Amino acid sequence: MDMKMDENNLKAIIKELEGIRGRHTELVTVYVPAGFNLIKVAEQIRNEQGTAHNIKSKAVRKNVLGALEKITQRLKLYKGTPKNGLAIFCGNVSDKEGVTDLEIWAIEPPEPMKQRLYRCDQNFILDPLKEMVREKEIYGIIVLDKSEAEIGVLRGKRIESLKHLDSIVPGKTKAGGWSQQRYARIREGLLNDFLKKVGEIASSNFKNMRDLKGIIVGGPGPVKEQFADGDFLEYSVKDKILGVVNTSYTGGDYGLRETVERSEDIISEASAIQEKKFLERFFGELSKDSGLAVYGFREVIKALKTGNLELMLLSEGFDWVRTSFECSCGFKTEKVLNRKQIDEQHCPECNAKMEVVGEKEMTEELIKMADDIETDVEIMSTSTGMGEQLMEIGGIGGILRYKA
Repeated sequence: MDMKMDENNLKAIIKELEGIRGRHTELVTVYVPAGFNLIKVAEQIRNEQGTAHNIKSKAVRKNVLGALEKITQRLKLYKGTPKNGLAIFCGNVSDKEGVTDLEIWAIEPPEPMKQRLYRCDQNFILDPLKEMVREKEIYGIIVLDKSEAEIGVLRGKRIESLKHLDSIVPGKTKAGGWSQQRYARIREGLLNDFLKKVGEIASSNFKNMRDLKGIIVGGPGPVKEQFADGDFLEYSVKDKILGVVNTSYTGGDYGLRETVERSEDIISEASAIQEKKFLERFFGELSKDSGLAVYGFREVIKALKTGNLELMLLSEGFDWVRTSFECSCGFKTEKVLNRKQIDEQHCPECNAKMEVVGEKEMTEELIKMADDIETDVEIMSTSTGMGEQLMEIGGIGGILRYKA
């Protein structure tokens, strides 16, 4: 399957790929960085095919060669490397010895891929994609004093500088021949112009960041408070200021990193508050019986199919799967159920316990359905009381656009 990923889709596919284990080192992972020549990747895969002929085990050799051929054919479908690069996973996913079931996933990630990798192992290499999932929450950072400013972002655990600015604000010591008052006015005017410039550049960077959760302002002196309290940022951006922190440094990576380190409590609390707001709204509608809250897999699916779901809440513990079963008597069926129910399935023909021959996580399918009707999706933790409550009622709930 070929997929353009947003962060929710990516989280779902990572969960699916994490659950796959090869019986031998026959699962192939290929990462193509953004901007890299796809022809060179195809050449590498052909070279790996030559090397794979030397694998001693006949079964492993067959599966690895099959996976590499499948990847080669998939690469031919691309005219060039996708904008953000490409991640390909292919291998024998059958858990039965001697049975081959080759599957392939070709993923265009939501962020530029930086790693180049080829690996053949018993599991798929997912760390680069996991890093992107951790980047879902983005925080803006503005560190400044009268002499310089640094504008950056925190994406997951990665800190990135967007812009450095130097000011022309002079020190407090006035030059000879200037009156103290006139010097102070000029200095204040230059500082005001500098803060306006910082605000304009920060606003233009932050206002269109879809996943921006908040902004932290830092610095070693009083200028940071002057900036945060003033009207230097656009109002929609200023509203996202979560807090102001003291730092020893201003410019460069040191200033950004120190600001983040001193903001850990603020950021942690902000994330928890956001989650709490979603859950409070959901349980509030549920308790007043407004008809706008739905929960449970079947009810949420029904709302998605009718296009009537405004917000979907998925617990990180949600674990429903589309499962294919076979019975020794020849009966075959497919069911969508909670993973805990898989071992309880018996054949309706002979009452024997059925064997699982395939399964697919439902989280990815649900998120795609939500994307198709522009339904917002939020993943809820199970580390809070309300998060546990959501899990207790099925791990899935939502708010309707209108009463059904």
